[in-house]
Amino acid sequence: MELFGYAKVGEPAPYFTMQSTQNLGTLDEVVTLDDYRGQWLILFFYPYDFSLVCPTEILALSNRYEEFQLLNTDVLGVSPDSIYAHRAWLQTPREENGIAGIRFPLASDPTHQVAEAYGVLVPEKGFPLRGLFIIDPLGILQYAVIHNFEIGRSVDEVLRVLEALQAGGLCGADWQPGDEMLVS
Repeated sequence: MELFGYAKVGEPAPYFTMQSTQNLGTLDEVVTLDDYRGQWLILFFYPYDFSLVCPTEILALSNRYEEFQLLNTDVLGVSPDSIYAHRAWLQTPREENGIAGIRFPLASDPTHQVAEAYGVLVPEKGFPLRGLFIIDPLGILQYAVIHNFEIGRSVDEVLRVLEALQAGGLCGADWQPGDEMLVS
């Protein structure tokens, strides 16, 4: 299995058009990469709605959404589930393994084309690995990380990397927002 089929850091992010939960009542809004031009985008893939690890990640991202917004960054979650499954999950209370009240949309990739373009699709399973991509305001892919199915992603690390990218300098392994940049 090739993990990075088409998405390459430093190159334009693969284009996408998907149905989304932007309008939960009608489910008639699509989301495209162009919708995020002029701002940063955290694009993340997850295997399926109503799973065990996925809500922990999605709720953690949603709980810190204001921090992303302060960094001119939006968030979009993607899975192969139908737009109707997304709506059901979004309307399910958190204590019942739902994600009611999250602050960003989910998009549906039932044909797996977007997951394949970003190199996260596991064809024999029919769903994506936990890929997370940071795309800059010009549509250039600046960061990519792929986790297996069992391990959730750290919002602290996503925010640290995002701020390091926006700082525009050399950042060491232990760099934290507000720290000095390395001198080359």
